[in-house]
Amino acid sequence: MSTRIEQILALGQSVWCDSISRSMIETGQLQGFIDAGIVGMTSNPSIFHKAISKSNDYDPKIEALVAAGADAAAVYESLVVEDVRDAADLLRPVYDRTDGVDGYVSLEANPHLAHDAQGTVAEARHLFQLLDRPNVFIKVPATVEGVGAIETLIGEGINVNVTLIFSLEMYAKVMEAYIRGLERLADAGGDVSRTASVASFFVSRVDTLVDKKLHAMIDAGGTDNALLLGKAAIGNAKLAYARFKEVFRGERFNAMRNRGGRVQRPLWASTSTKNPTYLDTLYVDTLIGPDTVNTLPLATIDAVQDHGTADVTIDKNVDIYRQHIADIESAGISMEVATSELLAAGVSAFVDSFDALMLEIRAKMTHLQTA
Repeated sequence: MSTRIEQILALGQSVWCDSISRSMIETGQLQGFIDAGIVGMTSNPSIFHKAISKSNDYDPKIEALVAAGADAAAVYESLVVEDVRDAADLLRPVYDRTDGVDGYVSLEANPHLAHDAQGTVAEARHLFQLLDRPNVFIKVPATVEGVGAIETLIGEGINVNVTLIFSLEMYAKVMEAYIRGLERLADAGGDVSRTASVASFFVSRVDTLVDKKLHAMIDAGGTDNALLLGKAAIGNAKLAYARFKEVFRGERFNAMRNRGGRVQRPLWASTSTKNPTYLDTLYVDTLIGPDTVNTLPLATIDAVQDHGTADVTIDKNVDIYRQHIADIESAGISMEVATSELLAAGVSAFVDSFDALMLEIRAKMTHLQTA
């Protein structure tokens, strides 16, 4: 009997795990997920901060690196590269079986470089070479500078997971950067069929912010706005998918498609439900469709397996949700302003998590040196 995740996979959506840790790799938990139908993994500074700070699993490696004279930056890089590389090796059979469609693990470029295109390119090149696996993505944020880096990296055959996408306008630029990158790669004689990218569209955070703004209006007497609660995130994602189809099933992408170029799949990220009054599988059940990815935290994986939906839903009620977005705008909430706020907050949060992780590593190094 197939798992719910395998049923979703059969509908054209890949389910990835939004977590990574040494214990997941060493205890067989990751392999168990793969056996249940999980076909990829994502990570970010917050995930690594939690993994390293909440356990002693990394202490022997840190101690050995300290004894070898490594500084905190080298310790960080060694720890995360080892986790991503080992996870990629476990997922390599998926990569081979799907001919490079799935089986990927993502590693974030230093978030301090989010507004530094040249620095991001240099960091991504370094990490991709260091990982030395075909089934890894380097995560680059969808800032103005990040979009410039995406084109360069794809043009060099470096797989990119474009992260922190909130805005439909920025998403259009991300897709264009990917296609231009493939064109550059093709012009240089590269094999466009072996370079991949996903566009990580963040979901639940949109509702968190827009609902907050709507509640302020409701408290001020705008009772009609209550009907719009919980509609912004799903509407934003459904409209993003409509744009994806326009671009990658249209003439613009034809030349690359004919040369074996892969579509840049939308990846639904931040799909755990933040509002306890919403169904815990809300941002999975409503966004299932072909050529998409949904990356799920551990608790959401369990919820989907237990009571999730396996049905193509991404194309359902698109016009209704389009009207919801129009009504939100008419109520005085600019989606462009809201998504700009979310991007800035997302970059800031990853910077904070990265800095907290570095502090934790330094503290562990000091403790292990004096223990």
